Amino acid sequence: MFARVEVLLPEEQPVLVIPATSVLSAPYGDSVYVIEEKPGKDPAKPGLTVRQQVIRTGRARGDFVAVETGLKPGDRIVNSGLFKLRNGMPVVENNDLVPKSETTPKPPDA
Repeated sequence: MFARVEVLLPEEQPVLVIPATSVLSAPYGDSVYVIEEKPGKDPAKPGLTVRQQVIRTGRARGDFVAVETGLKPGDRIVNSGLFKLRNGMPVVENNDLVPKSETTPKPPDA
């Protein structure tokens, strides 16, 4: 005996994921703060400012959330201190204390 079997697997789709701590949830929708370079007083050293961008989130897995619309690959976003920010505020990028994101987070033993 033999059987001919055809297995249909779902297509792989590229997904843009961001840390869940970067998403600011509000009644009107989810948003993130995108870091942009703006010309400052010194043309050799552009200043960094933030712009609030509305996004549509998808599935969440661990510490990550998929973004369906509103961001493109390569956008730099803020992942902490979101409640202190407003559109156009100058910011300083400091990645010294970046929390480690995991797809399978485990709480520390207490």
